[in-house]
Amino acid sequence: MSLSVGIVGLPNVGKSTLFTALTNNEVLIANYPFATIDPAVGVVPVPDSRLQTLSDISGSSEIIPAAIEFVDIAGLVKGASAGEGLGNKFLANIRETDMIAEVVRIFEDSDIHHVSGGVDPMGDIETINLELIMADAETVSKRVSNIEKDIKRGDKGAVAEKELLTRLLEHLQAGHLANKLGMTEEEEKVIKHLHLLTMKQFLYVCNKKQNSFNLDEHNDERWQELLQFFKDTGSEYVIVDAGMEHELKDLNEDEKNEFRREYGAQDSGVSALIRACYTRLGLMSYFTTGEKETRAWTVKIGSTGPEAGAAIHTDFKDKYIRAQVVAFNDLVEAGSQAAARDAGKLRTEGKEYVVQDGDVIEFMHS
Repeated sequence: MSLSVGIVGLPNVGKSTLFTALTNNEVLIANYPFATIDPAVGVVPVPDSRLQTLSDISGSSEIIPAAIEFVDIAGLVKGASAGEGLGNKFLANIRETDMIAEVVRIFEDSDIHHVSGGVDPMGDIETINLELIMADAETVSKRVSNIEKDIKRGDKGAVAEKELLTRLLEHLQAGHLANKLGMTEEEEKVIKHLHLLTMKQFLYVCNKKQNSFNLDEHNDERWQELLQFFKDTGSEYVIVDAGMEHELKDLNEDEKNEFRREYGAQDSGVSALIRACYTRLGLMSYFTTGEKETRAWTVKIGSTGPEAGAAIHTDFKDKYIRAQVVAFNDLVEAGSQAAARDAGKLRTEGKEYVVQDGDVIEFMHS
């Protein structure tokens, strides 16, 4: 499953530094044919300690994690929706991604100029979101004009679509993201073809800096304002120190952890960011494991056995017969698949089975 997250932000907020920190541990590109050789695209493994545990049980030769593609998108400037700066390219690149990781700066540093003249995370968010909203409003407005001829022909579908688009346009013009309109699943299907930027999932990335004045650490009023915004809008956020991770890029994981402890940092936030993107997209992992490899497969939460099997091969969806399933914790407790079977923890599931996060599965197909 191809998953792409666009990293967006104003200039000098740490966007590209974050991209470098994320992509330091790139997955072997050959395993992920959706990846490109574009230097602004990186395939990043989803941290999951369960893989090593399963590999130890199975004696696997290789571990292949789930992965997410991150795209470092050109810095946005005010007026991007009207083509200012690299506006058109910026918007086109975002349109191709599945979700948006919006980077906002929460540190003061006189050596790093802020495009607005001062650090104002809420101002950053308002600038970026307004550009995306304005671009969507233009898209919706054009669609309304284009379906007028269908309405004149008496097309009932076009009439219903216009009613929805009119409501959406008013919502956008009031400065709200499209994904906050509260549409039904059917309504979302009607506008899916428009590929609206603000229908994507958003994750806000608060970038701090070691040895600087960090708004969160000082409980600055700008930080309080930001937290209130996240609460009011039901938005998810993570805190990262992209610069620290960039400095640690040549160290092994133990050395990185030791360095973080010395500086009083529990976590860079990068792992939390990757996991948050994964869950924000409504995704989970199931596993296959054996002597050859232990591998995490990405599927939508709520996938049935045949739908999950299609992640391995499209034929599995139609040719699915049944699956042997054991929950990760049950397998670990048993110590082997044979012991799990003896303990009655290895189950046979049919086509209606809804796969759970952490299931270890062997598919049977025709």
